[in-house]
Amino acid sequence: MLANGRSKMSDTALLVIDAQESFRHRSYYRDADVPAFTQRLQTLIDGAKVAGIRVIQIFHVEESGPFSEGSGFVTTLSPLAFVPDAVFRKRRHSALVGSGLDVWLTENGIRRLIVSGIRTEQCCETTTRHASDLGYHVDYVGEATLTFPMTDILGREWSAAEIRARTELVLADRFARISTVEEALAGRLEKIAA
Repeated sequence: MLANGRSKMSDTALLVIDAQESFRHRSYYRDADVPAFTQRLQTLIDGAKVAGIRVIQIFHVEESGPFSEGSGFVTTLSPLAFVPDAVFRKRRHSALVGSGLDVWLTENGIRRLIVSGIRTEQCCETTTRHASDLGYHVDYVGEATLTFPMTDILGREWSAAEIRARTELVLADRFARISTVEEALAGRLEKIAA
């Protein structure tokens, strides 16, 4: 703790983006990578709480289907268990658009974000790019993100591992520092090249 009673990590927030049961009800959902993802994400969340990093939960919502509030699936993905410091709902890929998150981050003096959640190449990547463009230092924790195989227009299926590798490639040293859970919790800030 610092003299003012605040943690040295009080300028940092962990974003847990769309880690929600809604995905289990999509046709592309695959369970294969979920155990490793939830284990790493739970370790990140638990470590953040110990380090005094605020944990922000973000849910994606839509008018109908499994992402609608009335579906009962806009709840934390099992077996994750945590009490967030704040909860936001979004309707866009970036968690910083229309959710009120940007205002909360400013009001709470947050300058560094740790990004985790579902899907690696969609909401996690989009939020990372947006946050970087707004001037936040961003740690992108790929091992605490989850996605599912996708098929391109030529019919080639890209594995979740390939999509994650591509996402980390395009974000690294441009929009974020690609971090392990342990590196993100260590809190070293590095300037991202312009």
